[in-house]
Amino acid sequence: MAYSQSAFHTISQLTDYLLLSSAHAASSPTHLHVRGVTHVVNVTLHAQCPMPNYPKEIAATRIPIDDVPTAGLYNFFDRVADLIHDVKRKGGRVLVHCFAGRSRSATLCIAYLMKYSRMTLRQAHAFVKARRPLIRPNPGFWKQMIAYEKMLFGRNSVRMVNSKFGLIPDVYEAEYKNMVW
Repeated sequence: MAYSQSAFHTISQLTDYLLLSSAHAASSPTHLHVRGVTHVVNVTLHAQCPMPNYPKEIAATRIPIDDVPTAGLYNFFDRVADLIHDVKRKGGRVLVHCFAGRSRSATLCIAYLMKYSRMTLRQAHAFVKARRPLIRPNPGFWKQMIAYEKMLFGRNSVRMVNSKFGLIPDVYEAEYKNMVW
């Protein structure tokens, strides 16, 4: 499915306190202020996206991960989930972004929902996708989310399946079957 450039530059509200976007959307202190953002989580490498000079009332955290299947994003699931939970508890709002707001940042938001909202991976993915339809975590991040779900709940709601495109999560199975290349 193709998305317009403007779709990537929107800020998607997942909950009252959790937002998801691209780096472009997160670069405007005015947009952040209007939305009441008190903390930004930047999930990019510095060379990819330098941290803007946010006003002092906006705290920022960088998670230096590239959007490649071998990147160890799992190592940051608890840290970012706990940060989001802490900001929520204090009445703040968190914006999580990566370069496009599609893979790394979506993965961290899904991990948070599994840990603190007790959603299964399947439920958390559907919840985020309903609010930001362009999300598409890479296959390596899916494997890490599957492992995280197993650690949290002792079972899995999503599995990786073979397709003509390689391993994909079963949530995309029907979509991929209908693709013509």
